[in-house]
Amino acid sequence: MKPMDPILEVDRLSKQFSGQQAVDDISFSISRGSIFGLLGPNGAGKTTLLRMITGIFLPDAGTIRFGGTPFDAQQDVRRIGYMPEERGLYKKMRIGEQALYLARLKGLSYAEAHRQSKQWFVRLGMESWWNKKVEELSKGMSQKLQFVTTVMHDPELIILDEPFSGLDPVNANLIKDEIFRLSESGRTILFSTHRMEQVEEICDHIILVDRGCKILDGAVGAIRRQYREGLYRISFGEAPAPEQWVSPHFEKVSGQGRELILRCAPSARSNEILSHFIAQGLVIDAFHEVLPSLNEIFIRLVKDTPTTRAFQPSQGNLQNKLTRE
Repeated sequence: MKPMDPILEVDRLSKQFSGQQAVDDISFSISRGSIFGLLGPNGAGKTTLLRMITGIFLPDAGTIRFGGTPFDAQQDVRRIGYMPEERGLYKKMRIGEQALYLARLKGLSYAEAHRQSKQWFVRLGMESWWNKKVEELSKGMSQKLQFVTTVMHDPELIILDEPFSGLDPVNANLIKDEIFRLSESGRTILFSTHRMEQVEEICDHIILVDRGCKILDGAVGAIRRQYREGLYRISFGEAPAPEQWVSPHFEKVSGQGRELILRCAPSARSNEILSHFIAQGLVIDAFHEVLPSLNEIFIRLVKDTPTTRAFQPSQGNLQNKLTRE
């Protein structure tokens, strides 16, 4: 069981630039060892929020606590690894030298920096890159190098801003595996992206920000259940006749042949669906609830205006998706 004490606590953080509210009264906390998703469209305030957490920007209002005490940028920055979306690599520098240089800036001795660099280069299949220059690397290769320089000093909190940008599927899975491994070893990951499918697969907990405001906060599974729409997918051993699926407990949404998508009446229970088909003499091969994806929830929420962000489940968007399947 991962410890639940927070490594990072953000309380009512706000920031303006030239009268424009970039971050507006945002609060959240991150448990140690968790993988936490910070989501939002471009311009939502994610990068500004990350730069305040890392001490690059000072907040106009609000507080940040790191490890249970007020955040001290000078002292705590070495306990954080930050991979910004805008990559900070020196193009003319050799890759091995760059890894050593950045590790030394984080306080590692030369011997430890060299050991950690070599170890990570082996882990990510980068051994042959040591004497290459950064300008020789593809975007994906640069991304792997940036990841190594972010985690090499073994930070307690690892902040990754769009870490899979430019990576092919093989290397994306490699980085994903390392994220899981770091989390299992007790390191905390703050993962910022607008790619919902990655968040759904990787993160334990998320917040969604839009126009500088937090509009959603919770565990991934709990959020999907919160916005459930009473949809179920059911598969049969043989195709049911039309009259066999007629029931006051549900309606057919889509599907044909041996698989149907059904919507339960608000008062109905899932076992009433099963009981109905069993009574019809049908063999049920599979049955499960269809929960909305984070992407569907995300799209609906960010389309709402600031005064009408309360989510009202939209059946049409998910129904169209299911029909296409």
